Amino acid sequence: MEYTIHGTVMQALEIRLSQGEAIYTESGGMAWMSDGIDMKTSGRGGIGKSLGRMLSGESLFMTTYTCTAPQGVITFTPESPGKVIPLTLKAGHSIICQKDAFMCAEDEVDLAMHFRKRLGTGLFGGEGFILQKLTGPGTAFVEIAGEVQLYDLKAGERLKIDPGHIAMYEPTCDYDITMIKGVMNWLGGGEGLFLATITGPGKVWLQTMPLSNLASKLRGYMAKS
Repeated sequence: MEYTIHGTVMQALEIRLSQGEAIYTESGGMAWMSDGIDMKTSGRGGIGKSLGRMLSGESLFMTTYTCTAPQGVITFTPESPGKVIPLTLKAGHSIICQKDAFMCAEDEVDLAMHFRKRLGTGLFGGEGFILQKLTGPGTAFVEIAGEVQLYDLKAGERLKIDPGHIAMYEPTCDYDITMIKGVMNWLGGGEGLFLATITGPGKVWLQTMPLSNLASKLRGYMAKS
């Protein structure tokens, strides 16, 4: 499998498959493809995994595209302005992603629901209790709204973040929620009552435009019209 990411703001992911290679995505995730690619939709993993994926923001059914010709091309496009991020995962290596971040992946990559165990992170963490977990081996692609900033945290190094800006992180990172101190900070700081704290070691990907923020702005303009 080879791939090229085209564009800047509204990117397109073009994947070139050789005969026998396969890639899967949620239902309706494909934009266009060449001849010689077979399409098969299924629950992929049974009803339990299907329901878990649906709770994490994906469709109940997944579609697998397998190249039956010597070469084939298939293209996927994101649902919002932002970046397509490739992830090369070793066997057993996982990445925790925000809901609905998954775009597509090689057939060997496992997509599952990730449940936040801490009460505070689920209630005030910006994305609820349920996230997505991608586990290798293989290459997966995620779509992140806005621009993306990657931090590689050392052991004990911390970042305090508005929860909506956390797009992905490695499971080696510790994720917690802390309350902002000071009544005036609550009332006039504009950040709400809570901040997320990510502690290394591990990588964390932050997004500049959470979709919740964009939706809130659009609602304000729509109410005035």
